[in-house]
Amino acid sequence: MEKMYMVRAGQKSAYYSEFFDNKYIAIGWEKLGDLTGIKSISEIKTLMENKYTEYNKQKIGLNVSQVNKFLLEMKVNDYVLTYNSEARIYSLGKIVSGYRYNGDLYYKNIRDVTWLESFSRDILTNTSKYSLGSLSTVFEVNEEVRKEIIDKIIKKSASKNITILQNQDDDSLDIIKEDYEEKSIEFIKDKISELDWEKMQDLVAAIIRSLGFKTKISKAGPDRGKDIFASPDGLGLNDPRILIEVKHRNGQMGSHEIRSFITAVGSGKGIYVSTGGFTKDAKYEAERAPNPITLIDIDYLVDLITENYDNFDIDGRSIIPLKKLYWPI
Repeated sequence: MEKMYMVRAGQKSAYYSEFFDNKYIAIGWEKLGDLTGIKSISEIKTLMENKYTEYNKQKIGLNVSQVNKFLLEMKVNDYVLTYNSEARIYSLGKIVSGYRYNGDLYYKNIRDVTWLESFSRDILTNTSKYSLGSLSTVFEVNEEVRKEIIDKIIKKSASKNITILQNQDDDSLDIIKEDYEEKSIEFIKDKISELDWEKMQDLVAAIIRSLGFKTKISKAGPDRGKDIFASPDGLGLNDPRILIEVKHRNGQMGSHEIRSFITAVGSGKGIYVSTGGFTKDAKYEAERAPNPITLIDIDYLVDLITENYDNFDIDGRSIIPLKKLYWPI
């Protein structure tokens, strides 16, 4: 039976497009060099210890395990997942080559993949979402989660399970903390995605108020969208006067939408929020706009919520209820 592995595409899925468009998965650890001649996990461990002397024993062990999975455990025809955190979609593929080294790439250790299908994170059970939130760059997906994905994507049925990371020594605490932070970010995204279009507008307005502005939400337009106006005094008499557009959709906003928004902003400042993210052309249009235009995708939105939640008013907290957790240091 084919196994299934998760291979992350860098911090905040920065290399997802590279993986998907060029039909490969890849890992870093560039100091290790070309691993073509490596035949055992002990060789990987020796190389890791020699090349990454700054790593402690715990980190060496975790990294060796991940490289070993990518280099020696993965087989042709095994399933592989990678994640686009901006669009909140997983892409499912099959491995079609052994390991190879490409010195021209940023992540040089690669395997070729045939991508089968992409699917929304929202179709998964919460337990599977939790399991796939592991901080590791490479890990094997447990059997129950593998079954759920195969059933829902290939066979169109369902199943579920959960895997919990359990470590107890002091070196592990930081790793567990990062793991839970990553999971909490994804669960906040889940809560945002569950909001209807009107609550989404209210959430963005609450974030703006937490930054010290007063807000006014206009009446719904033909596309059921609302503009938010923000200014220090709430009347628009004092600068800065900011126009905010909010789109709560799965698809990315393109250059046409951003050009129209820039025209609407005129000589003021603008913020465009899209939970579906933005195309490269849209980002380019915002960068070359004559006046400041800030684009906020779902990752940036979560950052703003967690950084400013202490300043949220009661209306904002009621939309996304969060609890602060304390962690030993």
